[in-house]
Amino acid sequence: MFPSLLLSLREGIEAALIIGIIIGALTKLHQEELKPVVWRGVAIAVVLSLVFGFGLNYIGMEFEGQFEEVFEGIAMLLAAAILTWMILWMQRHGSQMQQELEAKTTMATKDRSGSALFVLAFLAVFREGVELAIFLLAIRAASNPSSVLIGAALGLGSAIFLGWMIFASTRKLKLRQFFQITNVLLLFFAAGLVALGVHELNEAGWIPPIIENVWNMNHIISDTSEVGLLLKALFGYNGNPSLSEVFAYLGYFLILGAIILKNQRRPMNRKAITA
Repeated sequence: MFPSLLLSLREGIEAALIIGIIIGALTKLHQEELKPVVWRGVAIAVVLSLVFGFGLNYIGMEFEGQFEEVFEGIAMLLAAAILTWMILWMQRHGSQMQQELEAKTTMATKDRSGSALFVLAFLAVFREGVELAIFLLAIRAASNPSSVLIGAALGLGSAIFLGWMIFASTRKLKLRQFFQITNVLLLFFAAGLVALGVHELNEAGWIPPIIENVWNMNHIISDTSEVGLLLKALFGYNGNPSLSEVFAYLGYFLILGAIILKNQRRPMNRKAITA
């Protein structure tokens, strides 16, 4: 339940921030009459996101045997890739997001029909909804479907409440610390999805295990016990992983570290050039 709650909370708050910035920009521009257009875009995006999510899960439930393993494996790897890209993008562009959205909102208000503003709000929320649907599909393959739905409902409900608090309250929430903490948790979660995805593709015969079981810790923490299932959902725990799973898990962090190091060097190089 916790992974789906965390992801739903994170995606929900991001969507709330985006819509809040757009609404705030309209207030600054004295274009309050266009706010209903934004909410229509949000409503349609939510409905279509739900349709997409349920449709994706329905397709996944139709597969059996090897096709199910391949579908789940690809879904997990895709979710890990999207999640990692989202976190890295937010780290690089998060500080500029408000200025960029306000500029886009200003441009959209020039279209008096409101269609440009509708598209801006719709795409912002629909993108978050599609991402969440893919994440929840990947989590469902590794944990109990009912707990995934409960966690998602609690996460989205909390996101709506916090979104209202952010823009209706005079007290400022420490969102930067929230995103920093969730970034770390979600990166470990993404690494677990990579390992679980490779495990599914091992079983499907698409990726060789190299060594079937590198170790076996099921006598200490069984991956079918309550603790094991929780660790599996959070971090991709497997009591007896294959060597390709271990390589995938460690390789994820090596590649991630190289990307982060490269991103950190870019601003330093730019400062050196401007100096």
